[in-house]
Amino acid sequence: MAKQWRSLCIFTFLQLSTFTISRLEQVPTPPLPILPLPTYSQLKWQQRELIMFLHFGVNTFTDSEWGTGHESPAIFNPAGLDANQWVKTASDAGISLVVLTAKHHDGFCLWPSKYTEHSVGSSPWRSGHGDVVQELVNAATTHGGIDIGLYLSPWDRHDRRYGHEVAYNQYYLAQLQELLSRYGSVREIWFDGSKGPNAPNMSYYFADWFSMVKELQSTINIFSDAGPDVRWVGNEQGFAGSTSWSTINRSSLSIGNASIEGYLNTGDPQGTDWLPSECDVSIRNGWFWHKSESPKKLSTLLEIYYNSVGRNCVLLLNVPPNSTGLISQADVQRLRELRGAIDTIFSSNLAENCSIKVSSQRGGKGGGFGPENVLDSDHLWTYWAPKDGDKEEHWIEFRGRDETKGLRFNVIRIQEAIGLGQRIKKHEIYVDGKMVANGTTVGYKRLHRLEGGVLHGHIVRIKLEDSKGLPLISSIGLHFDPYWHPSV
Repeated sequence: MAKQWRSLCIFTFLQLSTFTISRLEQVPTPPLPILPLPTYSQLKWQQRELIMFLHFGVNTFTDSEWGTGHESPAIFNPAGLDANQWVKTASDAGISLVVLTAKHHDGFCLWPSKYTEHSVGSSPWRSGHGDVVQELVNAATTHGGIDIGLYLSPWDRHDRRYGHEVAYNQYYLAQLQELLSRYGSVREIWFDGSKGPNAPNMSYYFADWFSMVKELQSTINIFSDAGPDVRWVGNEQGFAGSTSWSTINRSSLSIGNASIEGYLNTGDPQGTDWLPSECDVSIRNGWFWHKSESPKKLSTLLEIYYNSVGRNCVLLLNVPPNSTGLISQADVQRLRELRGAIDTIFSSNLAENCSIKVSSQRGGKGGGFGPENVLDSDHLWTYWAPKDGDKEEHWIEFRGRDETKGLRFNVIRIQEAIGLGQRIKKHEIYVDGKMVANGTTVGYKRLHRLEGGVLHGHIVRIKLEDSKGLPLISSIGLHFDPYWHPSV
């Protein structure tokens, strides 16, 4: 009897185990990623969307853009410098990363470097005991929620070692070590190949520099024409290409090479490296503060936003402190207006009040990949996915619940689940059966500000015409931009 009971228990256990495994096998899993993929630091960077550049130095006091390297440190004396005001200005504008020009082409250092006397240590500011980098770090720490980035110009018009390859590269590495070991966590470091036509011909040891950076700051993003973490967009107007891939072939890139600017602007669908674009532009015409200049119009800044953040990039907006050491009130006000406009446009999503249909759904209803995911707050890891092997056209459709009132909007937002790779190659948008917008890539965020102005419609269908693997849509929005008045 005991033997029979034991056999029955074993049989029952095996049956339950088989049933449990069978149930688990039926739970749909995420699709395979499309390589290459972003790193954790790249994803965090992408989510910032808008970051700030602070061009500040001796040029601020000489009304120049490129210093000569012969400026006396005595001219640097920003009597009212307040890094807390810089940080508050950034925070009020919804900015979480501020990048300071620790050294520009003139070679003047905003920290007291022990490797040169051409620094704040030789200036009258703070009686020669000041440190702009430290004051910015302290302000960011006190405020909270603001990270720091640094720019250290490779071209140095002051230091006599420049042009002597080994000596200068040793000097540059020494200053990198100072900046990345003295001031705590640095989230982005900026390199470029900019230099004048008469500059001495010499090679920068970028590979050595990058290795040192990663050794000292493992989670930092390195920006340059060639990455390795963030790439230049190829212009200083703040515009990405209408096709904008985060993928590219790093082996085809070199720093300071003007012939690759078009390639940098669009990226490469066959790229083997994840290297997203950063769009740099100044709030004024110049990069440094000039008394004669004023900030760009709000409409211009919004156009830049749509063509950078709205084209799968991060916008690096330069806001230069003035000779007093403060961000000018006109710039502060314009930044407030920009943040207010962005919040006004995107705080309300008409798609949330619509019923949703899709062409197909991975795992069926309740499988975890339904269209409801495009309306939640997670724009990375929840998404609508069509089912595997679906040869039919992929689409998602929104229908207004109030058939008499309809939908009134002029901006359409689409976002991909880029944590599993960038996929979409071509898409089209229809309102009540009429195509109103189309494009190629989507990436982290694609914004279509409708050329025809405000639309009144009932049914919005987004067709995903071509993609690498299954298209994965993490978020969709239908928005109204009251600042957009296209000329018809």
